[in-house]
Amino acid sequence: MIPLLFLALLAVILLGVPVLLALGLVSLGGILATPDLVAPLFPQKVFAILDSFSLLALPYFILAGSLMSKGGLSKALVDFAQSLAGRVRGSLAHTSVLSCVAMANVSGSSAAEAAAIGSVTIPAMKERGYQPGLAAGVVAVSSTIGPIIPPSMTMIIYGSMAGVSIGGLFLAGILPGLLIAAALMAMIFALSWLPGYPALRETQVWRGFGHLLRTARRAWVGLLAPVIILGGIFSGVFTATEAGVVACLYALVVSLFILRTVRLRDLPAIFVDAAVTTAMVVGIVGMAGAFGWLLAYFNFNLAVLEFLRGISDSPTTVLMLLLAVMTGLTMFVESLAVLIILVPTIAYIGAFYGFDPLHLGLLVIIATQLGAVTPPVAVLLFVTTSIAETGFEQTVKHSMPFILTLLAMLALLVLYPEIATWLPNLIL
Repeated sequence: MIPLLFLALLAVILLGVPVLLALGLVSLGGILATPDLVAPLFPQKVFAILDSFSLLALPYFILAGSLMSKGGLSKALVDFAQSLAGRVRGSLAHTSVLSCVAMANVSGSSAAEAAAIGSVTIPAMKERGYQPGLAAGVVAVSSTIGPIIPPSMTMIIYGSMAGVSIGGLFLAGILPGLLIAAALMAMIFALSWLPGYPALRETQVWRGFGHLLRTARRAWVGLLAPVIILGGIFSGVFTATEAGVVACLYALVVSLFILRTVRLRDLPAIFVDAAVTTAMVVGIVGMAGAFGWLLAYFNFNLAVLEFLRGISDSPTTVLMLLLAVMTGLTMFVESLAVLIILVPTIAYIGAFYGFDPLHLGLLVIIATQLGAVTPPVAVLLFVTTSIAETGFEQTVKHSMPFILTLLAMLALLVLYPEIATWLPNLIL
């Protein structure tokens, strides 16, 4: 039955049915086709996965991201990042990476980050002679940092479903996220010396510390957000769920009274936009949760564990195989849906082998982001390709060095788990 469920899901998605509806149809169909199950189980399991205090943070973080993005914070962060890049080779490409790091403090979503940063930096790179595919590729892969550096919607969902500390996941993502950014910038600098990348030899005019301070004055409100959120969580002032409300209130005050880029009449449209995004995310969570329960009913967790044990008894090998499966699935199916479906299986295997839950959670999240930039589906590449107005194949071609860099960083984190666990262990 399990192979039939996955084949049915893939077939429905390939027919063009949205992921949310595809998951719902296949889950309901699987329940109806099983003699011992009844149809009312479907809405019960959808509600059960959503009946979580931790998930209450989602709509607030989504609204906070919408307020900050609509308030023009992305442009302020890009300007600040550009002033930091200075006269380094490939300065605009470095600006894109730094902007994604800064925007990760606000959005927590790779797709939102790719759209927000790409709309500002990709046209600028094209004007400076960058090939459109290269500009799109840099932003797409850099935007994977969004769910890794806190606050992260993906970490909230994973933590709530796997029973892992969300605050711990937030801490675990900081150092790896910064290392991934540094690795991408190192790749940009290395490519700038190759004959096939003349645009990466461009530099910017250094405008002095005065300009740096002026851009910092516009960007500091965004950079301060994670300090307030993480500081409040780990000082015990509020929980990770309540942090969503704090983030939302902070974004509202910043947008209305500090940046003054959002007016009261703009709020209804922002609220509607955030509500639509929330409905989409929560819908996928609910439907994928029902699909995941159906898999658990057919002992999918045990089947995967026995399959992995049949290949190797080495925990490291098993971990790499698990991440390869996650990456492979997210190359075809929306990453959030894959993550939710397989969280119970991941937690089961992690407990059996004694993997650190924070380390395992971070690796799985990075693997899903790697799949989101790897063809054939590669949602993030499609987002930036549309902004760059170029062919998808050109974006794929120029993205490969950066995708391989992300893959290398994932392998490094597998071999050296203390990179992810050092900060949580130090603070928690």
